Amino acid sequence: MDNIDALSPKQDEFVENKGSKHPKGLWVLFGTEMWERFNFYGMRALLTLFMVNSLLIKEADAAIIYGGFLALCYLTPLLGGFIADKYIGNRNAILIGGSLMAIGQFLLFISASTFSGSLDSAKTFMWLALFIIIFGNGFFKPNISSMVGSLYPKQEKSKLDSAFTIFYMGINIGAFLGQFICPYVGDVKDATTGVRDIFAFKWGFLAASIAMVIGTITFFILKNKYVVTPEGRPIGGLPKNNTSEDFEEGETQTAKFSGTALGITGGLFVILFFAFRYLLVGEFGFKAVEMGQLIKGIIYPFIYAAGISLAFLIMSSAENKIERQRIWVIYIVSFFIIFFWAAFEQAGSSLTFIADNQTDRNILGWNMPPSMVQIFNGIFVVALAVPFSLIWDKLRAKGKEPVSPMKQAMGLALIALSYFIIAHNVKDLGNSGLLAIKWLMLLYFIQTCGELCLSPIGLSLVGKLAPKRFASLLYGVFFISNAAGYALAGSLGALIPATGDKFSKAQEIGINLQDVLDKKVTLNPEQVAAFEKAQLPLENPTFAGFEIHNLFEFFMVFVVLCGIAAVILALISPILKKMMHGVN
Repeated sequence: MDNIDALSPKQDEFVENKGSKHPKGLWVLFGTEMWERFNFYGMRALLTLFMVNSLLIKEADAAIIYGGFLALCYLTPLLGGFIADKYIGNRNAILIGGSLMAIGQFLLFISASTFSGSLDSAKTFMWLALFIIIFGNGFFKPNISSMVGSLYPKQEKSKLDSAFTIFYMGINIGAFLGQFICPYVGDVKDATTGVRDIFAFKWGFLAASIAMVIGTITFFILKNKYVVTPEGRPIGGLPKNNTSEDFEEGETQTAKFSGTALGITGGLFVILFFAFRYLLVGEFGFKAVEMGQLIKGIIYPFIYAAGISLAFLIMSSAENKIERQRIWVIYIVSFFIIFFWAAFEQAGSSLTFIADNQTDRNILGWNMPPSMVQIFNGIFVVALAVPFSLIWDKLRAKGKEPVSPMKQAMGLALIALSYFIIAHNVKDLGNSGLLAIKWLMLLYFIQTCGELCLSPIGLSLVGKLAPKRFASLLYGVFFISNAAGYALAGSLGALIPATGDKFSKAQEIGINLQDVLDKKVTLNPEQVAAFEKAQLPLENPTFAGFEIHNLFEFFMVFVVLCGIAAVILALISPILKKMMHGVN
């Protein structure tokens, strides 16, 4: 950190006049991210229900596709971050990303408008839409986060935790709006019969597309006036226009990766890809398989291999021991938060299916759409973001602020607690009992507290530890942990046991589903075909050799995974604090 007495007159005036205030550019980025999250979370709320109800994709496959899609959304930031750092700058990357996502959402609108005429065409439009959204998010996500960190002069970096918490509130105001408006217009059920209008999904996707257009235009209009340094220089412009003032003293201004390092990284990636492929699907080769297996056998290994192999590449560019150890902290923390996102992102798959099939969603006489139940997370973040920011500021002023890895351990512990509570409240439901919606509300409240301890703090940590010359790339690496978590979320979400209406559907066929799952009866080929047509399971899912019989056992998987991760991260936090060399 530079001494505040050594500031230029304009910087000194900035500190004196602004005090504890945040620059106006933060609110521009806040608004841009708000509309982007409206677009993304609104689509996310509808996606799996659209796949299951309109495109007739099985729930387990929809969960895996959902996990693979989210995982790739957080893998492509590596590419977007690298291109921005090296060639086009943050600003142009955000405009490209926003435009691509708006196009992708419009293609989902087309998919939801055409499925009744041609199911194959609708699926093609869906895959194309998801592909475009994935790359749009890759350009958008790491670069807007990197620009938040760049808004603050070197002597103001201590404010990044509160800045990112405020920025995170923008994310979740958008999430709240998207999770309310898109399900309100897109997930519609007949008030009398309870039958879902499968033609309404298109309006939710159209609303998401319009939101992204608004966000992109907002950024384009306001970026030159407000997204600037205290001296008025634009932030996030072309890398070739960067000056020495944009970097720490003595820091190299351009990321340099040797040919040898690139070659070793590529070879390591190939080896790890096939190793993970064998672990996940039991084979090295490729053959035609169903979509769920394709995602598990290609996309998931790609994500895991990329995250590990890139560690070597980035470490090879570290210039000294302090820089190397700080990058290691980013990687170590990123590994642990994989388990957080694997549990948290059940919101769009298994928790949505539970809300749809086995939850009493009646609130004061209004039956809430199942895709809208996720809205409580956005509501609680909006309500709690500022209080959390003030808590960190007050603890910092008293010298009692926990180190960032300890905050993230707290987040993991809280999400484990949320699933422990919900597990015990579904324990006696059986196959047909309904879970009171208050328990899902409590789950989202606790998970939101955990999220505020972990996600904005992680973004801030990267901003404080990453060398400026490849900050966007390291944000991309950080988002790989999200990608790996989402990939794991898809696999774990597919473990959800049969609930609610599945037992009723089996009775309509004339078979007791529980007897089938308990292997008390053997189905003939006609009955198997009937089960597959009705999307009914033929056996209980298994995890790590254990059979998942009910929702209690399903939720306890997340309690164990996140609980163990929380304890280990808390224990090693003092070691990580030393490796951060004065950064908190």
